[in-house]
Amino acid sequence: MKKLKFTLVMALVAIFGCSQANAFLRFGVKAGLNVDKVHFSKSNWNETFNDDNRCGWTAGVTTEFTVPVIGIGMDLSLMYARMNSESPFIDGDGVVTSNKSAKNFLEIPLNLKYKLSLPAINRIVIPYIFTGPDLALKLGGKKDGYLQTKTAQWGWNLGLGVELIKHLQIGAGYTFGINNIVKFADKTIPGFPAGLPSPTDDVKIKNNYWTVTAAWMF
Repeated sequence: MKKLKFTLVMALVAIFGCSQANAFLRFGVKAGLNVDKVHFSKSNWNETFNDDNRCGWTAGVTTEFTVPVIGIGMDLSLMYARMNSESPFIDGDGVVTSNKSAKNFLEIPLNLKYKLSLPAINRIVIPYIFTGPDLALKLGGKKDGYLQTKTAQWGWNLGLGVELIKHLQIGAGYTFGINNIVKFADKTIPGFPAGLPSPTDDVKIKNNYWTVTAAWMF
């Protein structure tokens, strides 16, 4: 175990030393669109609320750290994200009511990135893939229509993209929600569907969404 720890420490030191000498560090600005989809763990919630995809937007700054030759690196972004959703539900009389909500987040994605450098075209096109954790901190009030959401929402990113002319990065990714984002449902609002349990009882609600962005790296 001691040898393993020593080996890991030495590897980290070597990588850090190499990165200090040869790594490529860049900063940039990023903007794009997101499509939000809330997932309910219980079928009766999915059928009753039937959350629809709605388009929002995101904008912020990013930094990228890449080790030359091997193409492995990381990127860290600080983004303002506006996520919109619309949840039609059917009450006991069969009346459909729309529950719209707009949520603002400070989003902090940290991704491991791998760039596939092809010598013949790498000055023009460089494909890449990325994956990593995503923390979204909700701004403003916690209540969104019928649901009270948590401040911190965790997700995991998975996506791909392409870098053009060494500066323009266009990427598309999907964020899988990790934690239950809702504390409880406000059943005191008139017209709330009867018979639905509180999310804290046995229903888990996760926020999944697509994001398409364009970044200009300096």
